[in-house]
Amino acid sequence: MAEALDTNRRIVFTGAAGGVGTMIRPLLAKLYPGLVLSDKVEPKDLLPSETFVAADLANPAEVAALVKGAHSVIHLGGYSVEGPWDAILQSNIIGCYNMFEAARVAGVKRLIFASSNHAVGFYPRRRKIGTDLTVRPDSRYGVSKAFGEALGAMYSDKHGMSVTCLRIGNVGERPLDVRRLSIWISPEDLVQLMRIGLEHPDIRFDIVYGASDNAASWWDNSRARQLGYRPTGKGEDHRVHAVAEQEKIGPDPVGDLFQGGAFCSLEFTNDVKKAGP
Repeated sequence: MAEALDTNRRIVFTGAAGGVGTMIRPLLAKLYPGLVLSDKVEPKDLLPSETFVAADLANPAEVAALVKGAHSVIHLGGYSVEGPWDAILQSNIIGCYNMFEAARVAGVKRLIFASSNHAVGFYPRRRKIGTDLTVRPDSRYGVSKAFGEALGAMYSDKHGMSVTCLRIGNVGERPLDVRRLSIWISPEDLVQLMRIGLEHPDIRFDIVYGASDNAASWWDNSRARQLGYRPTGKGEDHRVHAVAEQEKIGPDPVGDLFQGGAFCSLEFTNDVKKAGP
């Protein structure tokens, strides 16, 4: 699967101080010593092998300085939930463009983009979907992730960058409710997908789902498996906990119909019969 790996190559990891970044940093550090971490604030417990470079994604000069000399970028940075348009615009639209363009100028070979299940959140839960379909974002946040995927395709086709888009479900030690039994991914499985993106020789532009081996999955992740993905986490192992937590949440007449959950019901003014494909 893997190409010859130069352990001295510069790998930049954005969003390193965020929730997901904090979970997977120790796992990545074992595989790739010398990671260059970036965020607006310095992560806690910086390892001797790690370097931190503060950067605001909306500032093109700071992003250019961050990726100078880099071989690869793992791009988790950005606004991670639904929010006001300007916040999404600055971090996830302008910031994402700044990252891809700076990477191109710097000669970065590979970029892993943290997309999201919310790029396709308005697909109904009863339908199993792959990646070769029209995006149906459930939020401004989801729109920004669809934008990032489109940007990645353009930089791959036009400039030859190897781009892997991970439509991440929900990362954690276990699923937190019934919806997440379908979309959960363990930190270990997420790192496995990132490793594929950093090392697999056949990747030009690929979208795969960031999900563990979940019996209740709504997603066809066959492309990830073709690339060698062998998830070890199983959402079903945590069903009792997820069901108990779901009872505390209660029903959502809109969100319970769609894969995006509460992101779909937030600010929803449509008739549910007219929403989604």
